[in-house]
Amino acid sequence: MADQSAIDRAVANLHWLGHDCFRLDSSVGPIYFDPFQLAGGPTAALILCSHDHFDHCVAEDIAKIRDEKTVIVTEAHCAAKLGGAGVKVIKPGQSLDLAGVKVTGVPAYNTNKQFHPKAHGWVGFVVEVDGVRIYHAGDTDFIPEMKDLRVDIALLPVSGTYVMTTTEAVEAALAIQPGLAIPMHYGAIVGEESDAQRFAQALAGKLAVKVLAKE
Repeated sequence: MADQSAIDRAVANLHWLGHDCFRLDSSVGPIYFDPFQLAGGPTAALILCSHDHFDHCVAEDIAKIRDEKTVIVTEAHCAAKLGGAGVKVIKPGQSLDLAGVKVTGVPAYNTNKQFHPKAHGWVGFVVEVDGVRIYHAGDTDFIPEMKDLRVDIALLPVSGTYVMTTTEAVEAALAIQPGLAIPMHYGAIVGEESDAQRFAQALAGKLAVKVLAKE
């Protein structure tokens, strides 16, 4: 696990852009997770897309932050949709060593609904950069594989409907035991800020949580 100062630096450079979309301003350049409804932003060094649903793999949003040097890491369905140079396909359990950053695909799927079948091979990500391991869960329920993760920061969906409920997200956070948990997947398609606040309240005294303001 990273020390607290490294986690604090990472959080200071982590921007929640709504829904499941984050930008991490890292030493290798901006890293985006699941770009969605972007007004623009700095050009990405790396873009990570968890699956090909309309709110996670959006060619129009990616075009706003992509140039000829941008690397995109995603699963096969989204890769086929985006096309072009610099697109790399990843499966659960695979890792890619890029310049200054390691990206590992981890499983992301539903257990009690059919929106994100395990058979599709869609992914979450563990990103190792600047001495910190950041887990972006993608669209998922609380799944057994989470118990094997060793990460410093966990970005977890909390809205229910298509992903974990707040209660399930609390269980996931306690299983993962990150240095810090940050709720996501609310305020756009489904979920409200109250879901994020309930997540934080349920973990008070058990695990550090930070609810980021949307930028």
